[in-house]
Amino acid sequence: MKSKPTIEDANLTRRQFLRRTTAATTTYLVVPGSVLGLNGATSPNEKLNIAGVGIGGQGAADLSKMESENIVALCDVDWAHAAHTFKRYPKAKPYKDYRKMLEEQKEIDAVVVATPDHLHAFVSMAAIKLGKHVYCEKPLTHSVWEARQLAEAARQHKIATQMGNQGQASEETRRLSEYVWAGAIGPVREAHIWTDRPSQGLFNEYWPQGVGRPKDTPAVPETLDWDLWLGPAPERPYHPAYLPFRWRGWWDFGTGALGDIGCHAFDPVFRALKLGQPISVEASSTRVNTETYPLGSMVTYQFPARGDLPPCKLTWYDGGLRPPRPAGLADEQVMGDNG
Repeated sequence: MKSKPTIEDANLTRRQFLRRTTAATTTYLVVPGSVLGLNGATSPNEKLNIAGVGIGGQGAADLSKMESENIVALCDVDWAHAAHTFKRYPKAKPYKDYRKMLEEQKEIDAVVVATPDHLHAFVSMAAIKLGKHVYCEKPLTHSVWEARQLAEAARQHKIATQMGNQGQASEETRRLSEYVWAGAIGPVREAHIWTDRPSQGLFNEYWPQGVGRPKDTPAVPETLDWDLWLGPAPERPYHPAYLPFRWRGWWDFGTGALGDIGCHAFDPVFRALKLGQPISVEASSTRVNTETYPLGSMVTYQFPARGDLPPCKLTWYDGGLRPPRPAGLADEQVMGDNG
């Protein structure tokens, strides 16, 4: 049994103290350089504790770029769809409810949010209010109001945030801006952006738009928590028409082709042309219903002059619609494949 300290232990002479401490410091431990952060390695003490929410699709790809950090928690409402990600990070604790995850694992430093769009703001806000840094997939939120609330919360809690719009960190996007700023193509007064989404060729689709709600009500898969998947959305019966991936075209869950692809395609144009707020927006589309976005649409934005840059008209097309073919384009030359 370890003896208790006595009064004699407190009456060490300086010589005795030096003798004992010298003996103690002559025994040392050899550790790998990586533990100390040498040779470019990151010390374990400097690694972030990362949690992922919505890890069956894009969230898995996002986490794969963060493996230099500690992946400590994984959350998905469909454990079958996300099984490959749970398997890849066996040390991470699995969850279905992000609220429980944030409550239980206080050591989380940052959260990757890659859920369907209608949950982005709710998961991100919960993390931000706890002082967690957030990387949220595009589109940032399901509405403009939600985006403004997140921006205010991020400023208030002084945390780092980033939206997953990976292409805009590319050298190609920066080079495009430099070409335009250098005047290589002259003043730009008109720009066109298009996508085939939600269509995929003439007869296929990436996700449904322009359709009504399914009438049948199949059973919910055992591995899916349908109530958690719905989250803040109005209650409705489960149907495989909504998930995975196909939720993008439904008003309650996604943002349609414009929201899903526009944040990729608009950004380089806005950056290169230094666009700000439009002075007018005009839209037309195929038939609209209360369940899904239209099958195709055209949206025209008018922007005022910006310094030495002239006014600019920007037109968006989706659903396979395209701008008129330029007269100077050779017959055999393809007019872009997707904007």
